[in-house]
Amino acid sequence: MTHADKNRFKTIIDLEKLNRFNEEGCPACGRKFTLGEPVVMACGAWEGEPKYVHENEATFDAATSTYIENRCYASRKG
Repeated sequence: MTHADKNRFKTIIDLEKLNRFNEEGCPACGRKFTLGEPVVMACGAWEGEPKYVHENEATFDAATSTYIENRCYASRKG
């Protein structure tokens, strides 16, 4: 795993993303996003595609080269 692998899933919340995702909030913790906050695209216990979550709410799994929501990651490692 390289540093670039982790960084390709990271982004900063801009005004467009803030307007699009803040109605629902972070699927991992329920908090609203704030402008300039670091987020990652992660899979989790929700249905469907990976979603943006706060960076501190996800763990990078080197085996799959993806971010996984912390509780989901902990249950997999159980």
